[in-house]
Amino acid sequence: MLNLAMLLDDSVRSFPERDAVVCGDRRLSYAELGAQADQIANLLVSRGIEPGDRVAISCPNLPEFAAVYYGILKAGAVVVPLNVLLKEREIAYHLADSGARAYFAFEGTPVLQTGRHGSAAFARTASCRDLFVITPEPAEISSIENAETLTRALANQSAEFEPVVREATDTAVILYTSGTTGKTKGAELTHANMVLNALTANQLFGSTPAQRDTHLVVLPLFHSFGQSINMNAGFSVGATLVLLPRFEAGAALGLLGREEVTVFAGVPTMYWALLGALDDGVEVGRIARNLRLAISGGAALPVDIHEQFEQRFGVQIREGYGLSETSPLAVFSPAGHPPRPGSIGVPVWGVEVELVDEHWNPVAGADRVGEIAIRGHNVMKGYLDRPAATAEVMRNGWFRTGDLARRDDDGFYYIVDRTKDMIVRGGFNVYPREVEEVLMGHDAVSLAAVVGIPDESHGEEVKAYVVLEKTARTTEEEIIAWAKERLAGYKYPRAVEFVNALPMTATGKILKRELR
Repeated sequence: MLNLAMLLDDSVRSFPERDAVVCGDRRLSYAELGAQADQIANLLVSRGIEPGDRVAISCPNLPEFAAVYYGILKAGAVVVPLNVLLKEREIAYHLADSGARAYFAFEGTPVLQTGRHGSAAFARTASCRDLFVITPEPAEISSIENAETLTRALANQSAEFEPVVREATDTAVILYTSGTTGKTKGAELTHANMVLNALTANQLFGSTPAQRDTHLVVLPLFHSFGQSINMNAGFSVGATLVLLPRFEAGAALGLLGREEVTVFAGVPTMYWALLGALDDGVEVGRIARNLRLAISGGAALPVDIHEQFEQRFGVQIREGYGLSETSPLAVFSPAGHPPRPGSIGVPVWGVEVELVDEHWNPVAGADRVGEIAIRGHNVMKGYLDRPAATAEVMRNGWFRTGDLARRDDDGFYYIVDRTKDMIVRGGFNVYPREVEEVLMGHDAVSLAAVVGIPDESHGEEVKAYVVLEKTARTTEEEIIAWAKERLAGYKYPRAVEFVNALPMTATGKILKRELR
């Protein structure tokens, strides 16, 4: 018997007066956040939500996200967090695909901004009966059918609720994959998946209630990384979560100093942005005195960024690896060992990792490249209502990730690239990450993304999109010549295009499909 909401409830009982969340001028104690979650649970039960029903939420990093998330779980329902950048058509798809019975939407959500048109989109989802709008009072939402503000809906709800007991194997959260190809799929994650991932994270991080950590949460909470590593793990040990609704490097640096942040987790592009925003006004010394843990995931971290961050803040970034389908943490830099720049670490407690070929056969030998396969307590039940898609990536408890990696003699793993991003030039495999690392070694290059483009003679050709340092001056030809000196003849880019920025997802991953 298990409920993911117990991670919050335990800290509510143990540390009622401790700050749970900080967002702008708002500070909520654990007692206050727990009471709000109980009100949400009572609201859902009063509207006929039953254990196992799915309830969706679209909300940026605000205290309401946490209250709604745990309120849904307390009621025994399944949380369906949605990307806040989704458009009306996409929201309607996710509500229908998940079979959501209720929907909590922040006031800026597109389905709420389109008046009657938005109302029609909401109405198309027959299973979704209630729409609660997360908005300050007073708010006019009368044009949207079945909608009411969350504040009004909670007005008469009790702040006490006994959580519904669930089985460890029951679905707790449905996380939709990023959808780099085709329609997004909902990964069903159990209460055991999520609880064990949070507790495993704290073991790796050395996080305890006595530590009294403060997390700066810049990763979106609708995504598995921020959800497990910051929110679930943080709340389970009574940490304080400082929420930043929208990542902006200058604002993040300010909060790192003012709130005496001890834990920061981000994707590589966020670390790149933080380094680029440093100026004389940033209290680097104050940040460095408090920051004890820096975590990177979501994509491979360039060695150059790793080294620059350690030089400026005195903290080595510990890299990890996982996916929505693995709750997400699967591989991490082990405690007690200095991080190895370029490595994602070793499998976490209770998790097995193998490198396999296209036929599921193990790839033996150090530094040989294979696709990462994962088995353990963190692996999802499967994709919601998609048995064929589940069977394609899962076998005997193993999950194929689609990521290519190598393993050294000590058992440390190194991401090579996504199988879908690999470039085949003239019959030779080119891994974009290797080329990007070389390009970022050039003094003028701030960020680089490498993709394959169609080519008549070679099938695919290597092209690099490059963001230059602010005051740098160079040419495409110079960048190509730099790479040519350092890479095999089939690897270096034949085309370079300078850009001001690279397209990214809401979680900070570079969208290579748009570059293609």
